[in-house]
Amino acid sequence: MDTPEWEDTFAPKGWFFEAGPQRTAVPYSFLIGPDGTFGIAGGDDGQWIPLYYSIDGWVEALALAWAAMDIADTVTRLTGSAVDQLDLNTMQPVAEVGGITNGWWYRPGLLAAVYSGESALFARPDYRTAYLYAGNIDEQWL
Repeated sequence: MDTPEWEDTFAPKGWFFEAGPQRTAVPYSFLIGPDGTFGIAGGDDGQWIPLYYSIDGWVEALALAWAAMDIADTVTRLTGSAVDQLDLNTMQPVAEVGGITNGWWYRPGLLAAVYSGESALFARPDYRTAYLYAGNIDEQWL
């Protein structure tokens, strides 16, 4: 993307900025939207999927992922329909992350990261992924 203005007729109007150069081969771009949201755009129709309400939320999500890997006793990965089995109503959202289609939830002893952005972009429910970080996790890590 050479200019910040998105010319695709399928994408919302306004200015989008790349969130940095691609470092891996993925069929989408990481962008900052005109309202400050952080998300991805791509697929066959150039669809825009906001992941977090802000760049700060995205950075918080990355930091939380690193911390969770360090403190968790176990990490469980769920995909597809198994993610739908999670009862997030028994958990509180991690507000600092500001998740939209991706997000984090907490209850004592458990952090859950749910990634639905790629699933929404490609209309593939099986792409939905969650990571459950269990162990000595309390509010001091949030």
